[in-house]
Amino acid sequence: MNNYLAVSINIVAILGMVYILYRMQCKHVSFGIRVMTGLILGVIFGGVLQSIFGGSPDVIKQSNSWFDVIGSGYVRLLKMIVMPLIVVSITSAITNLKDIRILSRVGGLIIGILLFTTAIAGVIGAGSSLAFHLTADGLQVGEAELGATKRVEGKLTSFKTKPVQQQLIEIIPTNPFYAMTGQGSADTLSVVFFSTLLGLAVLGIKRTKPQSAEFFMNAVQTANDIVMKLVDFVLLLTPYGVLALMTKFVSTSNYGDIYKLIQFVIASYVALIIMFLVHLIILFLMGFNPITYVKKVIPVLVFAFTSRTSAGTLPLTIEALINKLGVPSGYANLSASFGVSIGQNGCAGIYPAMLAVMVAPTVGINPLDLAFLFKLVIVVAIGSFGIAGVGGGATFAALIVLSTMGLPVGIVGLLIAIEPLIDMGRTALNVSGAMIAGVATSKIMNEIDTATYNQDN
Repeated sequence: MNNYLAVSINIVAILGMVYILYRMQCKHVSFGIRVMTGLILGVIFGGVLQSIFGGSPDVIKQSNSWFDVIGSGYVRLLKMIVMPLIVVSITSAITNLKDIRILSRVGGLIIGILLFTTAIAGVIGAGSSLAFHLTADGLQVGEAELGATKRVEGKLTSFKTKPVQQQLIEIIPTNPFYAMTGQGSADTLSVVFFSTLLGLAVLGIKRTKPQSAEFFMNAVQTANDIVMKLVDFVLLLTPYGVLALMTKFVSTSNYGDIYKLIQFVIASYVALIIMFLVHLIILFLMGFNPITYVKKVIPVLVFAFTSRTSAGTLPLTIEALINKLGVPSGYANLSASFGVSIGQNGCAGIYPAMLAVMVAPTVGINPLDLAFLFKLVIVVAIGSFGIAGVGGGATFAALIVLSTMGLPVGIVGLLIAIEPLIDMGRTALNVSGAMIAGVATSKIMNEIDTATYNQDN
């Protein structure tokens, strides 16, 4: 079979699966079931492609280039609406506030909860490495690993050229319209910052120029309604995006490399699952049904898992918080936006803590030493806030923690073979952490709509 025919057959096959998902949509099958069906079909189809064409990587590569029209196209659509969504939602929420002091309390609570859960994640990550007796000794060092290690060390050098203070200052945009293009690493938080100031400015003229304030508020509310409808349109494509993204991941995975590091993969997912259970316990302690939460957010977490992008998942996160969990719009936008860069439970909590415990013995440090573990948890929590101005997720979080603890950073490059696999779970946990912060904050402020939270999905 020549490559052209094989690729054509693969395209027809995935179009057939797209048609199945479309028919399910026409029959009003629930959104969550359609997303899970896309995930399962993607895993199966990707596995079939790997087993049949594993020896012909060109066929898989060419097929995935076509699948990307669906998968990457969907991710780009989501990223397209992120900035407009943040601007109109946060501005609208702030202009409707009766007491401006509420804003500082809400923002402080959200950040505090994100950092607190990240500290817990750090404890769990360290505990998982200790329980599985993970160590950096004996890790495979090949050409790819050496190259990745050099890139990681280069990132550390680049990172150290800017102090944390400078990175945080860069959250303030010199050109808000450029920040809205999403070209910089801190642009999401920059747009949050600008939208907050814009909302505060409107509040400032409510008394002196009520007509201007009312006109602007009505315009923003109209824009908010339109953007949210646009979000609804894009979200309808989620099952198809999950199908294509999962097919690409499974069909291009190197199972040999994964098997070599299977113990680290298992330890990582054990830690991620335990931390997710902590999220559910937090909900239970606050009087919410954890099962209801899982049922309502599973489509969002599945997409975060398959796409490996917290920023791309932002519209789904906000939509779920508002329409499924009863969180006010302003709270939802703040928690989701902060959660992209601050207090990432998976990338900035579990992952760097695991690596620190693994690499500590190589420099003569006892990872069971309580002083070491206490310092590690503090550094993990503070470090998760410090990456707000740089982006880069798990890599930068690991660089910050390891370098601050005086540990070698090369281990980050040695795990390059399984990075995509564990990043899937980390991203899903990051998104869940952001949603937990939104729900918890709105509960503490007594602003959550419990009827929406408890109603059938």
